[in-house]
Amino acid sequence: MNVKEENVMRLSHLPPGTKAIIKSHDESDFQLTLMEMGCIPGEPVWVEMIAPMGDPMAIQIAGYYLSIRKKEADKIWVVTV
Repeated sequence: MNVKEENVMRLSHLPPGTKAIIKSHDESDFQLTLMEMGCIPGEPVWVEMIAPMGDPMAIQIAGYYLSIRKKEADKIWVVTV
């Protein structure tokens, strides 16, 4: 798969229906928790839906659905595919 650097963005900025691959995390206290929930670099992620007021967002990752707040999704860098 050929990935261009301009495809790198924060998970919180993806619209519903977008597929991506996790690239990295920002350093934070929540980083270990994100990894325990399956948000590890190299893992495919799909944005299922975003709540009407914009928070939280539902993503599909590691074979299950995860509801995550936008402020936490903002700490995850992804590459769109």
